Amino acid sequence: MQDAITALIGRYDQLGRYLDPGAIGRMERFYADAAARLAAVEIINREAATIIREASQRLWLADPELLLPGGNAYTTRRLAACLRDLDYFLRYASYALVADDTRMLDERVLNGLDDTYKSLGVPTGATARGILLMADVLQELLRAQGLDDATAVRAPFEHIARGLAPISVVGL
Repeated sequence: MQDAITALIGRYDQLGRYLDPGAIGRMERFYADAAARLAAVEIINREAATIIREASQRLWLADPELLLPGGNAYTTRRLAACLRDLDYFLRYASYALVADDTRMLDERVLNGLDDTYKSLGVPTGATARGILLMADVLQELLRAQGLDDATAVRAPFEHIARGLAPISVVGL
């Protein structure tokens, strides 16, 4: 797993080129957003259960059919699997935040997951909404700590949501 800087330098090294102004600008953004990304990871480490609980409650309120007979979160076993998966996505989003690179999510999370979910009948749209709701909760917790510009922390959540549900769910 590489961070954005290591990957950037590696690409320029393979090309045998000096870093150009575009590359330097990407590095500046990496370091400028670092405080928000690391604050987000700290909150995730400390408040993962709260983030998952709040996001899932918002999802159930918006889509209560998921909890009813026939819904994909109906029965304790299925509900536990949904919460487990949200935890899994939150953990990998934290890795992508530290690295400031969502590409690792493709290899470690998304490749094959869509097919697995489809074969199990898991509604990827609802899962994607739950992931975006976790981003909302995380941003609210960051704002409560005084970090108002936390837009950079949404990137891994939106990447996972788009990978699961290619239909536009971003912004729901």
